[in-house]
Amino acid sequence: MILASKEQIRAYTELGCWGRKTLLEDFKEHARKTPERTALVDPRNKEALLGAPPERVTYAELARAVDGTASALAASGIGKDDIVIVQLPNCWELAMLYLAVARTGAVLSPIPIQWRSKELAYVADLTRAKAFITVESFHGFRHLAMGREIQERVPSLGRIFSYEDLRKMISGPADPGLDAVPIDADDIFTICWTSGTEAQPKGCPLSHNNWRCQSDMAAAAGMEPGDIMLTAGPLVNMGAVGTVLMPWILLGGTIVLHHPFEPMLLLHQLVEEKINYTLLVPAVLNLLLKHPAAADVDLSHIRAITVGSAPPSLWSMQEFKKRWNIDIGNIWGQNEGTGFVSGVRDVPDINLRVDHFPRYGVEGHEWSIPMAKFVRLKIVDPDGRELTEDGAVGELLYKGPNNIAGYFGRPDLNETAFDADGFLKTGDLFQLKGELYLKFYDRAKDIIIRGGLNISAQEVENLILAHPDVQDAAAVGMPDEDLGERTCVYVVPNPGRTVTLEGIVAFMKDQGSAVYKLPERLETVEAIPRNPVGKIIKKALRKDIAEKLAAKDGAP
Repeated sequence: MILASKEQIRAYTELGCWGRKTLLEDFKEHARKTPERTALVDPRNKEALLGAPPERVTYAELARAVDGTASALAASGIGKDDIVIVQLPNCWELAMLYLAVARTGAVLSPIPIQWRSKELAYVADLTRAKAFITVESFHGFRHLAMGREIQERVPSLGRIFSYEDLRKMISGPADPGLDAVPIDADDIFTICWTSGTEAQPKGCPLSHNNWRCQSDMAAAAGMEPGDIMLTAGPLVNMGAVGTVLMPWILLGGTIVLHHPFEPMLLLHQLVEEKINYTLLVPAVLNLLLKHPAAADVDLSHIRAITVGSAPPSLWSMQEFKKRWNIDIGNIWGQNEGTGFVSGVRDVPDINLRVDHFPRYGVEGHEWSIPMAKFVRLKIVDPDGRELTEDGAVGELLYKGPNNIAGYFGRPDLNETAFDADGFLKTGDLFQLKGELYLKFYDRAKDIIIRGGLNISAQEVENLILAHPDVQDAAAVGMPDEDLGERTCVYVVPNPGRTVTLEGIVAFMKDQGSAVYKLPERLETVEAIPRNPVGKIIKKALRKDIAEKLAAKDGAP
């Protein structure tokens, strides 16, 4: 499945940033050179997650699992350009599926374990997916039953595979015919999903070449060949796929998986697995620093940590440097493939590294990664005019060999998502800081980031507005020390009606909403504040809930 235009392919190939090598070839090289090296390490609590003991898998074992699974999928009818949806918690089998599905010529589309029927049905229908791989149940929810229910509504969804089915595939024989499947470096490798400001998820298809360019950023983050890397985020989107899984495919080494976040378990893994690199969210940095058990731990093996989803605090960066001599880097990125890395090599000043990013593509300046010179950036005002004055704030537009050619199956979105010159409108605001840097300013997209997972405020509002007792509603993120943000909803009840948080949550669950999207606080108000053109004044609501939380914390 090639979605890039011939012009794009020709241009990036001539520039030398796109080639003919696939991610499968990168993996095969590691399996051939270091077959007995540990490739993947399960979460220690896998028994509780999946009812299976945790495993440590070598490259040789992983290569056999990839071939066995790919052969079984091919035998079931999965082939070139088919789409396979997978919904699993972090486990070595999930990482393996990225390679196995690609081996058949098909495309893997991973979705968060928290998604429910609403999201799954939309994705399956839009992609015309041929198969769905999931667990029987997870944390009391019956994922397999949900898949079978969706199967009745989506004609293309011919096969539903359970985790137990997957385990049988892994141990099956390899079909030599797989080697004849044509796989091009411009073929789509994954379709990951982002909510952004849309009520429905948006599919972000990235090719082998896209991902190989994106993984070039590993060097700027401080990663090196053979590193032992830990991922605490779900292995389904840019946060973990782009910053750990793809660099691992290129650099080799080991991935240690963690799920769900548990401070003591994470500390044990960081120390006992001798982790060299990990990506964390700011809230986790703060939790680790404040956890009493962290005071005397040995983190000397860690070379670098990067932070994503929101800027880290200067305090946390300074504390990690002081306690363990660990430099914290800052990553800004999106599932669309856009991204910067503010690491020590490019931004040595810790005070700048908090929120300044390298301005890729600046003529005459070399950054630490070759890919940077192929990226083009623009900061524009609301009318699309490019801003050049130092200190100007505007929306970031991004164009490079690492980002998507367009959203999957949504030509309507593509018409407005790109400007006339092919730059992707990121929806985030940045400030021009001299010739070399951009400073993150704010999220223009109306999203709530809960523990690194994006929640569309519009989607939550739309669901709540369907409640028979609700007249008007608004959703905002409220600050939370552990998760960064949680969802707070402001509701105007219909006259004579009473609305409760429990009732709203139950209503959203009935509509198939993902668990992490459920609101965790309700404020009943007489009116939602709006500006003259009817837009909700979210700033006022965020200030209101922040003040209420602060007053509660300060109460005697």
